[in-house]
Amino acid sequence: MKHPLRAGLFSIGLSAYWPQFSGLLDRLNGYNRRIEDGLRRDGVEIVNLGMIDTPEKGLDAGHQLRASDVDILFLHVSTYALSSTVLSAVRRAKVPVILLNLSPEAAIDYPAFNRMPSRTEKTGEWLAFCGTCPVPELANVFHRTGVQFAEVTGTLEDEAAWREIGEWMDAAVVAHALAHNRLGLMGHYYGGMLDVATDLTRLSGVFGSHLEMIEPDELSALRQCVTEAEIEGQFATFASSFDVQADCSPAELRRAAMTAAALDRLAAAHDLSSLAYYASGSGNPGNEETMSSIILGASLLTARGIPAAGEYEVKNAIAMKMMDAFGAGGSFTEFYAVDFNAGEVLMGHDGPGHPAIAEGKPKVRPLREYHGKAGQGLSIEMSVKHGPITMLSVVEEERAGYKLLIAEGESVPGQILEIGNTNSRYRFAPGARAFLKQWNSHGPAHHCAAGVGHLAARLEKLAVLLRVPAVRVC
Repeated sequence: MKHPLRAGLFSIGLSAYWPQFSGLLDRLNGYNRRIEDGLRRDGVEIVNLGMIDTPEKGLDAGHQLRASDVDILFLHVSTYALSSTVLSAVRRAKVPVILLNLSPEAAIDYPAFNRMPSRTEKTGEWLAFCGTCPVPELANVFHRTGVQFAEVTGTLEDEAAWREIGEWMDAAVVAHALAHNRLGLMGHYYGGMLDVATDLTRLSGVFGSHLEMIEPDELSALRQCVTEAEIEGQFATFASSFDVQADCSPAELRRAAMTAAALDRLAAAHDLSSLAYYASGSGNPGNEETMSSIILGASLLTARGIPAAGEYEVKNAIAMKMMDAFGAGGSFTEFYAVDFNAGEVLMGHDGPGHPAIAEGKPKVRPLREYHGKAGQGLSIEMSVKHGPITMLSVVEEERAGYKLLIAEGESVPGQILEIGNTNSRYRFAPGARAFLKQWNSHGPAHHCAAGVGHLAARLEKLAVLLRVPAVRVC
């Protein structure tokens, strides 16, 4: 990436300890290296400043962190340290701080400790376990000075602690992706859907995404420029990605291939990493042709990391991008019906699906019926993979601006509506009735994003980094 995620790391201690307690500094520096190794992952740069043990070094560390353009800071509390050492660093860094309150072991070996020949040795050993001591002091100072922070408590080899650290890193990766997201807005809002309208200025301010305004005419013009080789390439991609049904005409497949190739060109021209679109093209034959053949191409964009949300649902494009950046997919969806006998909720949408998270190959079917869109073209029929899923809605609200509404559930097998749409059956722990009441009580738009896996813990941490509320229904 041109601008990779950079995670800052430093340990804190007290310089007065090192001359008194032989080997303590080396031991704590070893813990620092262990943490650095644990933070490493592809696409992330670790900026490790080592041990910061005086206020003067804290100030220097703040300058280094700012110069290094870190996105998140992991602060390893290795032993007691003065809050004045830390505050100057984190104030200048101006990024969220994750306090790592990690003991070297689950407990002190008390018999061995008490057999040590001198109180000096005992004190040095105790100080190696003393990381939890200054955490209340730091929390107090951070609260009083407005420093955003969270805490991970455990041991250096604690699976639960490292899982939580991994969730913070995952959340930072997604926040970074949103801050570098180029969201194309093509067309206009779907008429009458007041819930999908949003404050674009606030959306950019909260999530950091750039909004690129695009005319449907540009896609239509690109469509006329695609080559036969590009069209043939799209035919091959259709065959490998979809189960194309026999009643899909060659003419419709060609229309879809031309538009898919044009979408690839459009995404490259604007360096898009997400897209929200809608236009009927009424009165403009070229735009009508383009917009009525967009679904397969939009589905393929979604599958390769450029989520495409229909009906100009800008907030849901952001939700889908979050899911995609977590590696969970993020398929455009809405509520369809309720099966009260089974206690399950049917959800899906006409338009683009997410082939990478489908249960089997998505089917391509021709559309002949009008249900809010042009009654022509080809559409995707698929279910989300059976197993754990997460629903996410980016909700606009009056006070906080935006909040994340989250629900974990299961995608389950069963009969679906074979109408050429994405369509899945979902089961939620509270039951269908209670789930729907709880979900709707938070004022979501009628669209949301469905992703595979249970992501609530990561999404809640992402909300902390974005400084927005998160509400978990189940």
